[in-house]
Amino acid sequence: MLRIFVNFKKRDIYFILLIVALVVVQVWLDLTMPDYTQRLTEAVSSGADSMNIVKENGLKMLGCALGSMAASILCGLFSAIVAASFARTLRQLLYAKISSFSNTEMEQFSTPSLITRTTNDVVQLQMLIAMGMQMMIKAPITAVWAIGKISVTDIDWMYAVFITVALMVLMIIIIISLAFPRFKRIQKLTDDLNDVTRENVTGVRVVRAFNAEKYQEEKFGAVNSEITKNHLFTSRIMGLMMPVMTVCMSGLSLAIYWIGAYIVNRTDGFRRATAVGNMTAFTQYALQVVGAFMMLIVIFIILPRTMVSARRINEVLAAEPVLAYKGIRFIADEKGRVEFRNVSFSYSGEGEPCLKNISFTVESGQTFAIIGATGTGKSTLVNLIPRFYDVTEGEVLIDDIDVREYPEEQLASLVSIAPQKAVLFSGDVRSNVSYGCEPDEERIERAIEISHSDFVSELDKGLDSAVSQGGTNFSGGQKQRLSIARAVYRGSEVVIFDDTFSALDYKTDMLVRRSIREQLAGTTVIIVAQRIGTIRNADRILVLHDGGIAGLGTHEQLMRDCEIYKEIALSQLSEEELSGKGAV
Repeated sequence: MLRIFVNFKKRDIYFILLIVALVVVQVWLDLTMPDYTQRLTEAVSSGADSMNIVKENGLKMLGCALGSMAASILCGLFSAIVAASFARTLRQLLYAKISSFSNTEMEQFSTPSLITRTTNDVVQLQMLIAMGMQMMIKAPITAVWAIGKISVTDIDWMYAVFITVALMVLMIIIIISLAFPRFKRIQKLTDDLNDVTRENVTGVRVVRAFNAEKYQEEKFGAVNSEITKNHLFTSRIMGLMMPVMTVCMSGLSLAIYWIGAYIVNRTDGFRRATAVGNMTAFTQYALQVVGAFMMLIVIFIILPRTMVSARRINEVLAAEPVLAYKGIRFIADEKGRVEFRNVSFSYSGEGEPCLKNISFTVESGQTFAIIGATGTGKSTLVNLIPRFYDVTEGEVLIDDIDVREYPEEQLASLVSIAPQKAVLFSGDVRSNVSYGCEPDEERIERAIEISHSDFVSELDKGLDSAVSQGGTNFSGGQKQRLSIARAVYRGSEVVIFDDTFSALDYKTDMLVRRSIREQLAGTTVIIVAQRIGTIRNADRILVLHDGGIAGLGTHEQLMRDCEIYKEIALSQLSEEELSGKGAV
């Protein structure tokens, strides 16, 4: 857990040192008040004229109380500032780290878990610092200082304090050992709860369409019941702490007065007054010691879950990127040439590869298409070009340079992709089309024109029209066209359309592809598609089957030489349609 605190900023460390100084002042003032109480008690017990002594010592006690209160308020203020600053730093670090993750790391942690770690786990640490920093510093200082002050008194009183403290420590150890595994379980169940909730909210239309509300409620209820059981267990265990502490404190007070009565009875005269004063002071010191341990109890109630949260955050921050990028930019003679050399790929890095010994070349400016049955590795193959994953064997080259040699920013500028599932971000149409680049009105209009997103002009505010999170205020076809516009806007050497035309009707599909062919001349275009009509006029077509190449050539060559391609084609179009040139 301590590793996470290296993320404190320099200003936070200065505030923590200031908090320590204020706590020391506060403890000194708190432990000075029993001295004045002792003097007052001695004066009253001795029968002396004590009004002047009462006034003098009473005012000093009031000053100590006010000073302690002021120091406590300042400690609380600075603790809140440090906690908020630390939480902000952690969120920034986590966000930056998660943004750098490849698909492999995202699959390792899962989206719901990363959301929980960025929000709930950070809040746990913030609560510990805001509520507990002052107590964590004050408790040990108070305990050691108070025990040091009472160590000069009667040894019988010391025995009472040590026995009480030993019982408290034993209780804390037992309770924490029982609660810690459950707190760890709770954080994992929180991930599961987020996962089920996210799944239900995302697929709410499908749930309603299939009348599966009860089934989803049962899934949610199972996780919810499990997390509730764990919370109840930890709450009951932690609930034992305060009653036991109260019993210990009351028992200690009773022991002090019982021992004090014995000491007072065996003394007389002036020594009796001193004994009564010592007993009064010792009672306050002893309660300070017990109070210090009660503060630690509050910390221990929060600490187990916080330790789990800190460990989970550290797992993300310490995750070594699977993909390492180099820092040297390349200037290549070729522009947009893509080559696969004996590429094999497996998601686990071991076992049966989903792509096997793939070799082909896409020349600069060509339109290259990939087709095959579902699950043959089409999307996996194109995901290797922008390096969403690294190949298991072989090489993927752009402009005769291995993609693993490029700096991240240069590779991102060379390749743009319209993914299989169109993703839009909250904002407006303009920011979504120019996403990741400086907005340029002329280029945006051109990208809108190429993608045939004419519906934008019909919106109330045109390019300034709002886009909700996930683009839920647009239809599937509209989101797909805006996704195409975004890929075109970037002006990359290689543009990949990963089954991007599937949500478009045949006419829009044809118009968009015609615009791409005419307006992106000189740009290497790679199209993954299921429709023969979408890819039949590509310069070359790659047919995938069971992770390997089943055919490579033009539409006419594949119809003649590749049975798999011919079967796919005839399942969609008649021989008369296939013999013509209807598609663009």
